[in-house]
Amino acid sequence: MINDEGTDALTLGRLAEAAGVTKPVVYDHFGTRDGLLAALYEDFDIRQTALFDTAVAAAEPTLLDKARGFAAAYVDCVMTQGRENQGVLAALSGSPELIIVKRHYQKALLKKCAEIFAPFAGPVGVPDAGLWAMLGAADALSDAAVLGDITEHEAKDALRLSILDVVQRSN
Repeated sequence: MINDEGTDALTLGRLAEAAGVTKPVVYDHFGTRDGLLAALYEDFDIRQTALFDTAVAAAEPTLLDKARGFAAAYVDCVMTQGRENQGVLAALSGSPELIIVKRHYQKALLKKCAEIFAPFAGPVGVPDAGLWAMLGAADALSDAAVLGDITEHEAKDALRLSILDVVQRSN
């Protein structure tokens, strides 16, 4: 529905109709439209995390390969989700549900990044500001690729270079 008609078309009533269930079933499950959109974001993040974990685990134990794996997995997942996820995020911007859900997944990803890149950083690891910079770069570059402002390859390459720079500066 989001793909065909945009995020505004997604209502709990339309979802109930499309799923062949009554409205109370959908309302009981999601509560509100924001609850539904937050659930869609959670689903996106679960799939992104699985791709990310697989790619990083498959990477050689070098900074270059870990950065390449992270960049490729992040951009690939966002490209797979496409504009639909951007619509969900836009529709949820400022909602308490998204703030809570997004913050939870951001912190989990930052923790993973700290662990992945710790062996290549200085004695205190990658600073929090550097981890947030990686995440910001990942989001901005992926969004630019989805919108066609840059290519997937450019997004992955720029993200890989950003990660390398942040980690190497933490030494």
